[in-house]
Amino acid sequence: MMKETLLPQDLRNLIRRGQWQTPTTGLSPGYVQANLVMLPKSEAFSFLLFCVRNPKPCPILDVLEPGAWEPKIAPGADLRTDLPRYKIYENGEFKEEAFDVGNFVQDDLVSFLFGCSFSFESALLSAGVPVRNLEEDCNVSMYITNRTCIPAGPFSSPLVVSMRPMKREQAIRAIQVTTRFNQTHGAPIHMGSSEEIGIDNIDKPDFGDPVTILPDEIPVFWACGVTTTLAAISANLPRVITHSPGHMFVSDLRDETLTLL
Repeated sequence: MMKETLLPQDLRNLIRRGQWQTPTTGLSPGYVQANLVMLPKSEAFSFLLFCVRNPKPCPILDVLEPGAWEPKIAPGADLRTDLPRYKIYENGEFKEEAFDVGNFVQDDLVSFLFGCSFSFESALLSAGVPVRNLEEDCNVSMYITNRTCIPAGPFSSPLVVSMRPMKREQAIRAIQVTTRFNQTHGAPIHMGSSEEIGIDNIDKPDFGDPVTILPDEIPVFWACGVTTTLAAISANLPRVITHSPGHMFVSDLRDETLTLL
């Protein structure tokens, strides 16, 4: 089966069976993809406040009750098994990656789901805007910037961005297309010089894969949900579970249901 034809439930079933363990970029086009953070109930309000204060990188799609794993945006799904790859952190330090976190979750964990820029990639393609990570069949390039988010309680983080290169006229079109997708990061936050936002070497992303930037192209940067991971681990909590960058939760929501009218 070609990956483009996979419906979200079919994809999640493959992931749950361990038959899909790679990034979800380009999968189930037209359906909302989401970043995941699980953290203890005791700090959930402060983390929620951090996200409310920083809506561009942290657009909330769903928040579950402690110990609940079935999100409203995908009935029947299980957040413990239905992402291709997870990261587990203890006391702010990375512990290990896993394909299933059933043995790591606790009943006091609260799950947060956030919008992801993968959700507007099909709209960019439909508008004639290239998406290089899809063309090169790799994960999107992601970078830690010199911009800081507004802290809340024990949580703080620099802004993380994803990057897609394109010609200047295509960048204008990309702004027009993605502005409507306000719950999946919306319009770009920067374009052009990467040094202006603290990226010294654009060929070496902090997360994801490097992509080709042609001589007549500029890098275009969107706020990225990996910001939520850096914020969650900044508090040195006993346990935090997140998606591995690029390995998203694919929901049953259609992209267009989250756009501005």
